Order: sequence, then C-alpha cells, then structure tokens
Amino acid sequence: MAENMRRLRTPAWLKRPMPRGNRVTMIRNVVHRWNLHTVCESAACPNRQECYSQGRLTFMILGNICTRNCSFCKVQTGRPLPPDPDEPERLCSAVEDLGLKYVVITSVCRDDLPDGGATQFAQVIEALHHDGSDIGIEVLIPDFRGSSSALQKVVAAQPTVLNHNVETVPRLYSEVRPQAKYHCSLEVLKRAKASDKRLLTKSGLMLGLGEGKDEVMAVMQDLREAECDFITLGQYMRPSLEHHEVARYVTPDEFAQYEAIAKEIGFLGAASGPLVRSSFNALDLLNKVKSVRNTSHPV
Repeated sequence: MAENMRRLRTPAWLKRPMPRGNRVTMIRNVVHRWNLHTVCESAACPNRQECYSQGRLTFMILGNICTRNCSFCKVQTGRPLPPDPDEPERLCSAVEDLGLKYVVITSVCRDDLPDGGATQFAQVIEALHHDGSDIGIEVLIPDFRGSSSALQKVVAAQPTVLNHNVETVPRLYSEVRPQAKYHCSLEVLKRAKASDKRLLTKSGLMLGLGEGKDEVMAVMQDLREAECDFITLGQYMRPSLEHHEVARYVTPDEFAQYEAIAKEIGFLGAASGPLVRSSFNALDLLNKVKSVRNTSHPV
C-alpha cells in the first residue's frame, strides 16, 4: 500500500491555531543574534510557536548535528563540530536579552566526545549561576553512554531539574532508539538522584509508537523505582515520511488516565496530554509541586 494511504488522519485534538506576535519574532531574532540553536526549531516541535508566543524556548547546545540516528527525531545526523568555548557566555547573553528566570537546556548526542558533552553542560550551568544566582535551570541530558563521571559533572554544577527521557518502552528501543539502551537511561536517573538527593529528576515518553498500556505502566513503575520526580507523556508526531510511523493517536482521555495513575504511584508532578513535550511548560509543572518538595535550589 502506498505510504500516503497508510498514514493516519490527524485527529482534531492535535490541531490548533498558530500563534503569532512580537514575542515569536523577538525570540527568533535573539537566538539568531547570539548564534545559538533551539531544539524547538531543529526538531520541528509542534509547540514552538505557542511557546515562543509565551516567551519560552529550549536552548540546544553543542551544535545542531547529532551523532545518533533515532527514528523519531528530526535533528540532523552527522559529524558535529568541536564544542564552542564561547557558547556558555553567548547563551547567558540571550537569557539576559529575553529576561528569562527559568532556562531549559538540552543538547544533541555527542558520542564523539570523551565525556559526551557533559563539560559543556556544566560550563553553561555555571555561567548561568554566575550571571544570575536566582535563575532556575532545567537540563535535558543525553545518556553520556553510561559514564558516571560525565553525569557527575552535570550534577555537581547544580541544575534545578535534571531531565533524561527514556522516550519509549524497552521493546521498541531497537526501532526507535537503536543506539541507546533502556536500562542505561534508568541508570542515569538513579545515579543522578543518588549523587544529590536534593536534585529533582524528570523523564518522559512518547506514546503512539506501538506500545501497549501494560508496557507504559511498567516504564512508569521503573521510573518511580529510580526515584524520578516528574514524568511527561505526549503523542509522538511523525516529523517526516522518513521517520517512524505513528501506530495510533492516543486520546485525551487516555492521557488523562495516565496522568492520574502517575500521581497515584508517587510522581511529584505529571504532565500528560497529546501535545505535551518534555520541556513544554516546564516551569508550570515545577511550580505546581514546589510547595510539596523542599529544595535548596532556587526556582
């Protein structure tokens, strides 16, 4: 059957007006001025216009070329350039220009680097702390190929929230994340929490890739056993015909059920919905629960 005949019809709940306005233009101009990247643009996030219109974005450090080839992700794969030593200061300048009080930072995977890019993460966090001691910092990190020393560099820099996504259920890893290992991702979260009990940890899954409800429940339990504090669940949306097919569209009611279950089994915070992404409204999720969990990190 032809490809376009197999594609599922996008349901109404995934369609929304595209916001426009001065903030959208301002963010794009600032990112361009300081020669930075956002995962919003590089991964073609469906929420980017909405986030920009609210003055929110997710910076992507270490370039925009990834050393891995995950079948769900639109970020370009290839041979990246060396880390830019000026990137931390440029990112701080962009944060100041945008007046951000909470900064979300992710990166491409850098398996070409001995520490997977952990040093650059730490330098960015330290630069932000130096420029604004009251700023909140959320990092969405790769697995650093399981390196404990690399992870410790990031934890020692004291982000507010450390996020590492498991992305999908173990059975689908060979299709969706062929260069990653599920248990390695769980270990990242376990080790981060063990290194600093004050650190808030977070993970997320995409649904609609072919997983079953029992498999999702098992992953949620695994994350709680790893003492993960926050979870996000959102609909996988195929960025192009070259990427993994959407197996099904999960209904808003099903997402609501997963959110209720997440709270029942002990997550401090859960965001579950068709358009939820790991960084989408990140500060809102933190603010909902910060009174529940005492932390010495500023938010």
